[in-house]
Amino acid sequence: VQLQASGGGLVQPGGSLRLSCAASGFTLETYAMGWFRQAPGKEREWVSCISVRHGSKWYADSVLGRFTISRDDAKNTTYMQMNSLKPEDTAVYYCAVVEGSGTDYYPPRDFGSWGQGTLVTVSS
Repeated sequence: VQLQASGGGLVQPGGSLRLSCAASGFTLETYAMGWFRQAPGKEREWVSCISVRHGSKWYADSVLGRFTISRDDAKNTTYMQMNSLKPEDTAVYYCAVVEGSGTDYYPPRDFGSWGQGTLVTVSS
């Protein structure tokens, strides 16, 4: 099981980025997907997750209305579209998975198989 996040970079406040998380060694079809982030000097925090089926989505209050999670099982990839970025969104972003089913929500502690993160820096 391997996950690789990509798409990070330097962006000005108010800008947008699209993160990708590609899975290898397994198929995402039976996994819920989650995005997490860790800012410098802070603990890792949950950002969003998407269910195995039917695209049920959940977001942290801090990103609700600005970030959109999605998945493309045919490409074995999940995405995070990030709009209206703020300096406080600066962090290393990670994706993770949990094996599951249906439209179930899984709490952050259930997620694992952490891949390498991608750095997002929001600064003018």
